[in-house]
Amino acid sequence: MNTYRLDLRALDTGLIFIVTSLIVVGLVMVLSSSVAVSELRFGHQWHYFQRQVFALGLGGMLAALMLWVPSETWLRHRGKWFLFGLVLLLLVLIFGREIGGAKRWLPLVIMNFQPAEWVKIATIVFLAGYLQRHQDAVRQDAAAVMRLFLPFGLMAALLLLQPDYGTTVLIAGVLVGMLFIAGAPFRYFVITVLPISLLLIALVINSPYRMARVMNFMDPWQDPFGVGYQLSQALMAIGTGGITGSGLGSSVQKLLYLPDAHTDFMFAIFAEETGWLGVVLLLSLYGLLLWRMFAIAQAAWTPTAPFKALVVYGIAIMFAGQILINVGVNVGVFPTKGLTLPFVSYGGSSLMMALLAIGIVLRIDYETRLAQITQRQQSIQSGTNPQGVG
Repeated sequence: MNTYRLDLRALDTGLIFIVTSLIVVGLVMVLSSSVAVSELRFGHQWHYFQRQVFALGLGGMLAALMLWVPSETWLRHRGKWFLFGLVLLLLVLIFGREIGGAKRWLPLVIMNFQPAEWVKIATIVFLAGYLQRHQDAVRQDAAAVMRLFLPFGLMAALLLLQPDYGTTVLIAGVLVGMLFIAGAPFRYFVITVLPISLLLIALVINSPYRMARVMNFMDPWQDPFGVGYQLSQALMAIGTGGITGSGLGSSVQKLLYLPDAHTDFMFAIFAEETGWLGVVLLLSLYGLLLWRMFAIAQAAWTPTAPFKALVVYGIAIMFAGQILINVGVNVGVFPTKGLTLPFVSYGGSSLMMALLAIGIVLRIDYETRLAQITQRQQSIQSGTNPQGVG
């Protein structure tokens, strides 16, 4: 395979179309939902939209770069990427910018970067490489799974110090999902999931602000102008959208009634302006995205070298988790978490890393297609047609 030549015709146009559609929806909604808060904070309506477009440009370049990077490079340097993520998490605790009581952003020259977004991808790549290297041991020896507690425990500790409870929960879900796909026995999930669950529950009970969030989502109307204010405003936005919505740009809740309308609660504003018809369309796009990624992972699966497939599975689980948690938070099913709606919510770091992840998926799919073409040509030359080829 020639690393430096890329046949664009072999790229998955369906996946590209789905992602592009989500990005267009996101840009429209960022502009619509951030008008009031942008005017209030910066004196004009375009601030957040311009920054999102800037992040889109950087993310597009990262995705394009990933198309040229062989998956073998990610496998070979997986430990370095993960270690780099841990260093970033440490740096953000020392030099990070604090917003809303959380220190999650590194102030760079051109933007604030959230290291947790990189850590999600680095974790998936690191775990996929580990599971490929120790796939037999993972299926037979609990010690092979327990060894993961050291690196991921350190990562979780650094995340919780920010604090970033939502990302910790999401990565834990990705870890469990990838172990399941790799063939780890069910009893290992009890060994891993139970202690993690108990730890997370203990952190909630011992943290007043997390406990307040739990009580808030259970009954936001008990104090709709206090701790339940944000969720009650989100529910009103969703409820007033009806079937067809109030129309793009016509949201009332975005006019400084709903906090974080352009970030964590973008879904509520989208439901208000487009109604349930828009919600069904958006969720259908996400469903197609996940379906396409799982299909790519299945095509890339080989029993002896599952690294590529596991990476794609991990990225798909990551997106699925973010979608589930973000929508669940907006409709009051889950406590408030700082997780964006992929490709749609405002957030430069989130958009850039999501596009980088899509670039990795496209590269893996590209390599799978080329391998199939090569195998097909070889079968033609040898006068055979192996099952599953052609």
